[in-house]
Amino acid sequence: MNKESKSTIAFKLASEADRGFLLALRKASMDEHLIAAGIVLNDQQHMQRVDEFFSDSHLILVNNQRIGLLKLGMFSDHIHIRQFQILPGYHGLGIGSLILDMIKRKAIEKQVSITLNVLLNNPAKQLYLRHDFIVSGVNELEYSMRWQRPQ
Repeated sequence: MNKESKSTIAFKLASEADRGFLLALRKASMDEHLIAAGIVLNDQQHMQRVDEFFSDSHLILVNNQRIGLLKLGMFSDHIHIRQFQILPGYHGLGIGSLILDMIKRKAIEKQVSITLNVLLNNPAKQLYLRHDFIVSGVNELEYSMRWQRPQ
C-alpha cells in the first residue's frame, strides 16, 4: 500500500465465525517470535490467547479482505494495545503505521497515553520506536512500551 493506492482500511468486530482465521493469523504472525523466545504453543494454547478479551477483537480489513487483528483495552488513563497482528504478506506496506496513527489520534482525543508489550525478538518493536513509543520496562520475554501524547 502506498499513497497512490486506492486500498481502504476498515475494522469489523470479530465473530465466532472468525476464530479459524484468527488462529491462522496468530500462528502466521507470532510463531516465529514465540519460538525465538523459547515458547512453543499448540493450537489450543493459541486459541486461549485468541479468546482472551475476544469481545475487544477487531478484524483489520483491506479492501474487505481480512488481513489482521487489533485488540485494544480502553482505560480511563490509557489505551492498551492487547494484540496487533497483520498477516506477514502485508508487512512493510505501511498498514501498521496507518493503524498506529489512528490509535494515536484516538489517544490524543481522549487525552490518554498508549501502552503495549512486544516480545524481545519481535521486529515490530522498531515500528513502535519509529512512532515515538519508548521502552518503559523489560523482563525475560518482552518489552513494555509507552507512547505519551504531546502536551
